[in-house]
Amino acid sequence: MKLEALSQALCLLPALLPLIEAAPTRRDSNPPLRGSEALVGYSSTENIATGSKPDVKYSLLPGQKETPDIGAYLDFEKVDNPQPIRGSTGGDDPGPRNYYYDRINSDKLAPPGTDNGQTINAQWPFGLSHNRLGIDSAGWARQENTVVMPDATQMAGVDMRLEPAAYRELHWHVAAEWSLVLNGSCRIQAVNENGETFVDDVSAGDVWFFPPGIPHSIQALDEGVEFLLVFDQGDFNEDNTFLATEVFLHTPKEVLAKDLGTTVAAFDDIPDDELYIFAGTAAPKDIEKQNVTTASGVIPRTESYSYHFSEQDAHEVAGGSVKIVDPLTFPVANNFSAAIVTVHPGGMREIHWHPTSDEWTFFIQGQGRATLFTAPNAATTFDYRAGDIAYFPQSNSHYIENTGDEDLMFVEVLQASQFTDMALGQWIASTPRQIVKDTLKLSDSTLASLKTEKQYVVAGSNTTA
Repeated sequence: MKLEALSQALCLLPALLPLIEAAPTRRDSNPPLRGSEALVGYSSTENIATGSKPDVKYSLLPGQKETPDIGAYLDFEKVDNPQPIRGSTGGDDPGPRNYYYDRINSDKLAPPGTDNGQTINAQWPFGLSHNRLGIDSAGWARQENTVVMPDATQMAGVDMRLEPAAYRELHWHVAAEWSLVLNGSCRIQAVNENGETFVDDVSAGDVWFFPPGIPHSIQALDEGVEFLLVFDQGDFNEDNTFLATEVFLHTPKEVLAKDLGTTVAAFDDIPDDELYIFAGTAAPKDIEKQNVTTASGVIPRTESYSYHFSEQDAHEVAGGSVKIVDPLTFPVANNFSAAIVTVHPGGMREIHWHPTSDEWTFFIQGQGRATLFTAPNAATTFDYRAGDIAYFPQSNSHYIENTGDEDLMFVEVLQASQFTDMALGQWIASTPRQIVKDTLKLSDSTLASLKTEKQYVVAGSNTTA
């Protein structure tokens, strides 16, 4: 009987094997890191998950319901669940997402219908730049160059902060340095190749310029200082400047002693590493005490390295104001031209382009957006906040619109001997009307409203002059 029962059980075994293999088994350890080969390719079970479309709850802003090419600004900061939708274009997004970026970059999430193709990336936030911290709580510096903005080939920037009495170490560099003081004040000092000396105090809104190879230093005064540096090389690296400490550390002491007419022992206490940004002795209140007299004398005023831009009155226009500094008024900065532009709420820096230079722009205050148009038909709209950098290549048209409820302020920097631009409105208004009518099909009433003068900043519906 036992043999007969065993024989019957063996006969049933082939039918039971699939059930045994499918039965759940006790697992005393974690599953292996990798699955089995049976998971590759076609499904053996055809057990495809089914279900309903995710229920994404959202509401659209009025501008999202308009025809996409109207392209109204969408304020997603006040929206719980912003969506990539304009008119009949786009669709909902159930995630995963970075809601913070979506809210502050609405023109990336839901671009105007006029955007097309791909331009360069014309935006970089200093907030994403690595911060280099000075020693002894002396300050910090962060930079933007072609490492993070590959197409910004003509200019690079640095945002630097020095605490009271702190120094940016004595140094020079291959690139030319143009600077705008953002807040606070500092004392700048230099010596030129003729042995002429320079020292001056600058404060918020002032500008300085040091040509390539001119050694200089910067020391913060009582309130500390923050300044913007712009260099005429897109691949400039702030970490590769020529520092006084490094020169002394990497020159034989016997050679230093011979060169400076002293003993080798004179260099026993020099720092054993670079200082870069470091705390120092407060500068004397009387700047005359730091005027070094040499046989060559001081640098003539006409060749001065500083320009007190803060004392220049702004030129008022309908939508804000503009003030310009370029070699016509600041000769030593022979290839740097800049404009500080203020745009009232609802206003816009008019559509324009620069025929001879790229534009490097830093946003000082407020928020705005810009559309970069690149021939033949590429256009991208970017959203900017204070602390952001914009970069618009030579002859590529763009505007900057104030999308906030406070004044928008930014500085445009060019590599040019004079600050100039071409304005779309002035061009169309100054072209014979019949040519414009035949080309753009604009009405006589529209053409009659155009202005032949450059506007710089145009007013919006919420703008007060």
